Amino acid sequence: MKRRILLLSVSAGAGHVRAAEALEATVATLAADGRGIEAKHLDVMDYVPSSFRRIYADFYLRLITRHPQLWGMLYRITDDTRPEAVTQRMRRTIERLHTRRLRAAIAQFAPDAIVCTHFLPAEMLMRQIRKGRITVPVWLQVTDFDLHRMWVIPEMTGYFAASPEIAQRMRAVGLPASRVHTTGIPVMPAFAEPHDRRALAASFGMDPDRPAYLVMGGGAGVGALDELADTLLSNGGDFQLVVLAGRNAAMLERLRALAATRHVGRLFPHGFTRHVERLMACCDLAITKPGGLTTSECLAMGLPMIVNAPIPGQEERNADYLLEQGAAWKAIDAVALAWRIGELRAQPGRLAAMAASARAIGRPHAAREVIDTVLADLDGT
Repeated sequence: MKRRILLLSVSAGAGHVRAAEALEATVATLAADGRGIEAKHLDVMDYVPSSFRRIYADFYLRLITRHPQLWGMLYRITDDTRPEAVTQRMRRTIERLHTRRLRAAIAQFAPDAIVCTHFLPAEMLMRQIRKGRITVPVWLQVTDFDLHRMWVIPEMTGYFAASPEIAQRMRAVGLPASRVHTTGIPVMPAFAEPHDRRALAASFGMDPDRPAYLVMGGGAGVGALDELADTLLSNGGDFQLVVLAGRNAAMLERLRALAATRHVGRLFPHGFTRHVERLMACCDLAITKPGGLTTSECLAMGLPMIVNAPIPGQEERNADYLLEQGAAWKAIDAVALAWRIGELRAQPGRLAAMAASARAIGRPHAAREVIDTVLADLDGT
């Protein structure tokens, strides 16, 4: 019989979904090699009423986009609130009222194990575990270099930490040490594969011998990427700029216009891609927001970063971790960003040291470690 692993994510931001997709792809690779295993990925937001989804996921996205400081305040308040507080009990009660369709989907798939890449499904299942309605192992994967109190959920079979420090924080708040595993954050198997920079650069029309920097605006292509690209390239310097506009078609067109007029042969715009690792392999540096998944992908490729515009809360903590480890610098605005690029161009040894630090803490095989741990538990080994 095949081992069935159910992956539960929440589409409140792309990172939780991408972590589940990485685990799903890893299971598919193992199955192709003859392992008796299969996986199914469900977005919990597809199994709750639209009103709950609007409040939970849509409100979150609007809040971090339009009022990031307010989100930062809520992040700190909820991190300091005890689980037994009235507000937290009320929140969990509301969440439990919306689990019926999710429980039906779980029963239909009949998994041997469940891995949650967001705390919400783990919280929803916690009461079901206590009542004996869910009897299979349930695991929780933390997807940032931080441990917010909402991720501290009892009754889980095990917990996957992004770094040794987060694993220690899990133990410090009372999670059983034997259940805490330091795996890193799951990234797609492609990030662990070797890449031929020269061949990939040529396929994108780039010069493999010239420095190249990757600017990532997220899946939605948020921010004035065209203005940023124009500013950076107009400051001089013999380097190339790859800019990801995501699904923002209007931004992509503006970037293409710039590439065809003012910055011919130096600006390379791209829309949404599921193969960002190929572009990363052509570049010496990534300029990005410090999301847990994006930075984990960069680290897996040994790609140093300049992080900008972190969302207060988890992204600020991610940025702190990367800076402490020597894998990134931080820029507060376009002026600082241009200056830092100039510094790294003038001191290539510093960029090389950052790349070495990124490789040292990168975990390209995190998804495989997670799946191997789940399977070993099922096999009793």
